[in-house]
Amino acid sequence: MKAKTMWASPHSAVLLKMKRALSVGIAAGLVALATGCASDQPQRTAGQSIDDQATARRVQEALGSDPAYKFTDVKVVAYQGKVQLSGFVDKGEQKGQAEDIARKVAGVKELKNDIAMKK
Repeated sequence: MKAKTMWASPHSAVLLKMKRALSVGIAAGLVALATGCASDQPQRTAGQSIDDQATARRVQEALGSDPAYKFTDVKVVAYQGKVQLSGFVDKGEQKGQAEDIARKVAGVKELKNDIAMKK
């Protein structure tokens, strides 16, 4: 009499099919997740990223060295030469002054001024 092995049972065939289906489902989910994370923004090269960091640093330094205002609560972000100012100032004239300073910095192609007044 031949002994039955665990692999010969009808239940093991069902389990094997379930494992395969689960593996395929997980793989499909990971592919969907990976493609869903794709950015609409064009990718920057390492050089472009370094240039943007340098531009942001130059703008931040220019704002910090202004004799009238130090702009300590203003943050600067740069992406492909587009610079965004955000944060807070005490007076409305400071918002315009920060924009004027930033526009004169090398590497700034466009400027978005999202600075708000402190209340």
